[in-house]
Amino acid sequence: MTLLDIVANFDSDDRCRELLERLRWPLGPECPRCQTRELARLTAKLLYCRECDYQFSVTAGTIFHDSHLPLLKWFVATVLICEAKKGMSAMQLKRTLWGNDKGSYQTAWYLCHRIRRAMKQVEQPLLDGTVEMDETYVGGKKKGRHWQGRKCHKEVVIGIRQRGGDLRFFHAADAKSGTLARYIQENISTDVDVLVTDEWSAYPKAVGGLKHETVNHSAKEYVRFGTDIHSNSIESAFSLLKRGIVGSWHKVSAKHLQAYLDEMTFRFDRRKRSDLFIDTLRHMVTADPLTFQELVA
Repeated sequence: MTLLDIVANFDSDDRCRELLERLRWPLGPECPRCQTRELARLTAKLLYCRECDYQFSVTAGTIFHDSHLPLLKWFVATVLICEAKKGMSAMQLKRTLWGNDKGSYQTAWYLCHRIRRAMKQVEQPLLDGTVEMDETYVGGKKKGRHWQGRKCHKEVVIGIRQRGGDLRFFHAADAKSGTLARYIQENISTDVDVLVTDEWSAYPKAVGGLKHETVNHSAKEYVRFGTDIHSNSIESAFSLLKRGIVGSWHKVSAKHLQAYLDEMTFRFDRRKRSDLFIDTLRHMVTADPLTFQELVA
């Protein structure tokens, strides 16, 4: 769905709410408290449950909760973030939706993070087949006496990608064998055909009993001759992530790094789907709300 389609088809809050109701309640509206469908419609926006004497709307208890923004702006922001291959910064979203209004950057930033929260996957299937795993480091050199003498000022990102399938990014504390083993156990099936990594010394212990192949990057080996043993798929995903950080977001704090990783993997895994916008909205009306106090705590 294009930006022009959004503006043409959802030019009023009522039409936006109609779509959200279909996505949140495919079988018809139900009370969030007692799940009854014996409801009365007070207005186009408000529903009333006689069982528990509760008034609510389709946005109650969702990512949209307590937002005073028109739903059309929510929809436009969502499609812009979904279709931006390298992501969209809050500043760019502010310019697009609010022009030169200086007071709206915080609103745009909060809006972006609420959409990212909806993109966070709670349950994910284990990866199998041929799986590639690697680690990378993001961020610049940190200043201050606290960081003097430290070898690495960057944040560790662990990437796992099923060849031809899903991608996972994780903000990790380190790249030691114990940390790598935990991510392997939580994300990779024991029936995996082969796990391909580079020659980092922590992998043999972390992999355990899984079939494991390596490529020796330090010896300029990127594809083992005559085979399909390589880690190019996860390397290309890392490249996209870094272009997003350098070219779009510019600066990502360690505190919120995982949220940006969730956005990138959500969009990457659905990049060929024609219903990306609708699927994102479906997550937005089923995800728990994110308050500003929680975000900045």
